[in-house]
Amino acid sequence: MSDGYENQALENLEGKYQAMVVCCILGIGSLVSWNSMLTIADYYYQVFPDYHPSRVLTLVYQPIALGTIMILAYHESKISTRKRILTGYILFTISTFLLIVLDLTTKGHGGIGHYIVLCTIVASFGLADATVKGGLVGDLSLMCPELIQSYIAGSGMAGALTSVLRLITKAAFEKSNNRLRKGAMMFLAISTFIEFLCVMLYAYVFPKLPIVKYYRRKAASEGSKTVVADLAAAGIQNQSDLLHEFSMQSDDNSKNQRLSKKELLLQNIDHAVNLFLIYVLTLSIFPGFLYENTGQHGLGDWYALILVATYNFWDLVGRYAPLLNWLKVENRTALTIAVLSRYFLVPAFYFTAKYGDKGWMIMLVSILGITTGHLTVCIMTIAPKGYTGPEKNALGNLLVVFILGGAVVGIYLGWLWLIGKKNAF
Repeated sequence: MSDGYENQALENLEGKYQAMVVCCILGIGSLVSWNSMLTIADYYYQVFPDYHPSRVLTLVYQPIALGTIMILAYHESKISTRKRILTGYILFTISTFLLIVLDLTTKGHGGIGHYIVLCTIVASFGLADATVKGGLVGDLSLMCPELIQSYIAGSGMAGALTSVLRLITKAAFEKSNNRLRKGAMMFLAISTFIEFLCVMLYAYVFPKLPIVKYYRRKAASEGSKTVVADLAAAGIQNQSDLLHEFSMQSDDNSKNQRLSKKELLLQNIDHAVNLFLIYVLTLSIFPGFLYENTGQHGLGDWYALILVATYNFWDLVGRYAPLLNWLKVENRTALTIAVLSRYFLVPAFYFTAKYGDKGWMIMLVSILGITTGHLTVCIMTIAPKGYTGPEKNALGNLLVVFILGGAVVGIYLGWLWLIGKKNAF
């Protein structure tokens, strides 16, 4: 029976590369709106100079995302993955478009009222992020590692793409009136289109790919109820047939008894804590420190943009690095050592900002980016191995909780960089 199962698995791998491309685009869509906000932060600093946009907007975004993912992770086994993810991408699309409407309505003028509306829209980004990210990580954890790696790499690509476009638009509109505003509007329009594209891809393309149907049918046979709507969208509606089809693969009934969330967390506590620590450090430095604590240099107002672009580029490189087997870290002790060693970057950033040259700062930002991306992918691809479909979905949601939890703590700690700075508040 096991030989037959392996043969069936090989036959159903058709569409793997198409699925990887779609997952990459979905990854871009899960962060492109937020990354656009970060990348056009220089525009918001011009419109709202007294309100610390890069710090405050991040502070609004991440706690909402964390609260939402905690609720969704608790109820993950009862929520349709298809409805959840489509709701998230639709919310992303609407919210990004509303940013354009807000700017056109206010004609690019600031003020506390406009800032509150902006923060409200950004809060909806946090809601959409948790809805999409937890749902997709859980969904893709059911499948082969290449798909979740492509999704995570796509989220890194969103940052690199927005940074490159920001540098191009800044140069293109350098001598025009309202140059920052024109670039910002272009960014938001592109982001709106990408979010709408993600809605179409997930609704009509992704569920019909053979490899996706195979893994979802396998998950359904293991008792997963979250994939039923996706299977129906692919034309597979009779779950009892699925259970009969896959029941012949194993006579071990204990296989269908899933571990509880507590048991899953205890078995993967090192992965969860490592992800938490990764994003505590990263979000304590990126983006607020790069915009407000790196001083003035010969690059002028290009400096912060170049630092953000550098981080995003190396973050993307790090997310693709594990495709090379010799760069993939699977030893759990080695991962923990690598995560803890990153905290030497804190004094390094402090002294470089105070005494160092821009070249040293760019090097440190590169290290921060590549280690964030690389370690995230290594942990997220090895953690689900050995579990059933429902367990993988639950574990994926739990790991996202720790990522967003680390991000929230990092954002709060990032305010400590302002201590001792003149006119910081």
